[in-house]
Amino acid sequence: MTIIDHEEIVHLTEEYAGEWGINHTRRLLHLISIIGEGMQYNQEVMWLAVHLHDWGAYSPWAQAGVDHALRSKQVAQEFLAERGAPDELIQPVLECIESHHRGGPNRRNEAILLSDADALDFLGVVGVLRDFARKPRDFRWAYQSVKDHRQKLPQIICLEKTKEIAQKRIEEMDALIKTFEEETNGYF
Repeated sequence: MTIIDHEEIVHLTEEYAGEWGINHTRRLLHLISIIGEGMQYNQEVMWLAVHLHDWGAYSPWAQAGVDHALRSKQVAQEFLAERGAPDELIQPVLECIESHHRGGPNRRNEAILLSDADALDFLGVVGVLRDFARKPRDFRWAYQSVKDHRQKLPQIICLEKTKEIAQKRIEEMDALIKTFEEETNGYF
């Protein structure tokens, strides 16, 4: 079996996604170590999927009008195939990437872990700050994005451990948003 160069992948993630992207990846790996405790899953599939799942959103790979999950799947397929990865490694990685913003229990464990961890990273204080950092001059957009994530993401979470963490993060998120609304004198 061909060994994929992890250092190259980390370097490319840092180069094109910057500090934000590599730290998102690190947070996901940490969350997966928590929510995946006791589960059977392929560590290499998980590591690759976590690192490659957003590449389609980064320059030079992003394409206007193309969902980043689908674009990331295309980029990952080309990248892994060019490096000689076997199909039995590529296919599960692609499944994880394609479904990382969708819920549903009828997927492989790695896909569930990635989508649950990704949802958690949009919840809580980190989730709020992520949205406000994306468009720092557009509080209206960030506020609405936070509210949308708060409403939609808990519905796609599958694992009980993730639901427990999500509940705590939602409480933190709600408190932060309430304070934000109060301090902006009802503007939001």
